[in-house]
Amino acid sequence: MTPGAGFFEEITGGADPAAVREAGDLAATLLVRGARGSDDADLAERVLHLADTEGLETLAQVWSGAPADTLAGCLWRLYVLRAWVHRAPQRVAREYDAGRARAQVARVVAGVADPPGPGELKAMIDDVLRGITGGDFAVTLLRAAAFARVVATGRASLGSEHEETVRMLTLAEQLESAGHAEMRHALG
Repeated sequence: MTPGAGFFEEITGGADPAAVREAGDLAATLLVRGARGSDDADLAERVLHLADTEGLETLAQVWSGAPADTLAGCLWRLYVLRAWVHRAPQRVAREYDAGRARAQVARVVAGVADPPGPGELKAMIDDVLRGITGGDFAVTLLRAAAFARVVATGRASLGSEHEETVRMLTLAEQLESAGHAEMRHALG
């Protein structure tokens, strides 16, 4: 026997997942498309620090389930990448440094200062995310993808856990694919 409509009306304690996804998609669209071309440096900084002010957990509730080929999915991946760089800058610097000799083209596209220390990597990832509002979003995605590819290459050369290397390589591929979709005006 299946429950009737009354059963579902009595359930409390959670937002409708469809409504959360719709709100997340709208917020992502406004952040990426609505702020495009704004010369407001304060806006760029607020978008950059969105995860800091709202909490990565809040963004996860809204964007983490979004497919990689959507604005919401791209923003989720960008903010997770930024959070990781800021949380573990020494590890990131070690992995990036190990990968840059083997991933020359990606290293150049990422645009990290040489030598790539923890401070330089934090500055680079912040600069990349500022592109959400003030730059070409495709370039933002492709720079982040290149950075992730160099890190994945570094992880492989350092003998990191296979799963961690694959996870970073998958992130790089997702961001790169989304960047190409954005260039075709096909990013959802």
